[in-house]
Amino acid sequence: MGFVLKHARAARSRRGTTAVDVGCGTGNMVERLAGVFPNVVGVEPDAETRAIAARRFRDSNTVRIVQRRFGEESHQQYDLILFVASLHHMPLGATLRQARTALRPGGRILIVGVARESPADRLRSLTSLALNPLVGLIRHPTRAAQPPASMRAPTVEATESFDDIRAVASQVLPGVRMRRRLFWRYTASWVAPW
Repeated sequence: MGFVLKHARAARSRRGTTAVDVGCGTGNMVERLAGVFPNVVGVEPDAETRAIAARRFRDSNTVRIVQRRFGEESHQQYDLILFVASLHHMPLGATLRQARTALRPGGRILIVGVARESPADRLRSLTSLALNPLVGLIRHPTRAAQPPASMRAPTVEATESFDDIRAVASQVLPGVRMRRRLFWRYTASWVAPW
């Protein structure tokens, strides 16, 4: 969360006006981005999940939730493009090229992604396995009868390792900054040249 908001504020400080959350789910990050940007778009392909997000922001003049896949963006449309656990649902290289084209000069692409485990992740994986029940207990101290609405959209397993993703991202977004994280996640940031 801090990673995203730090970069969002930096994009806004350069007179950025529009952010998009790709695969926005029920709109948790859209809400955070709306506190930074005057215009926020949430792109969600799942109809039921999009409907929940749309109801959440129905009275907003600054947030728009659309049901579609990412890729219909105009040239230099956004100042911030955010992928949180959504990029692995899309073709990696093509999606990053579309994002690069849709970004305004000085804008940022942010990824909080999911990667397939590889041997290089062994220590992080063991740590994640040990911490996962504890984090689950802290976040959800009581047992739920069903998953919350924010966790009902269809998901797929990550098929690319961190190294695979880094190789493609480095070609498409020269100078991209990437870092492995716990829980089979990684973060990436890239700033479009002026």
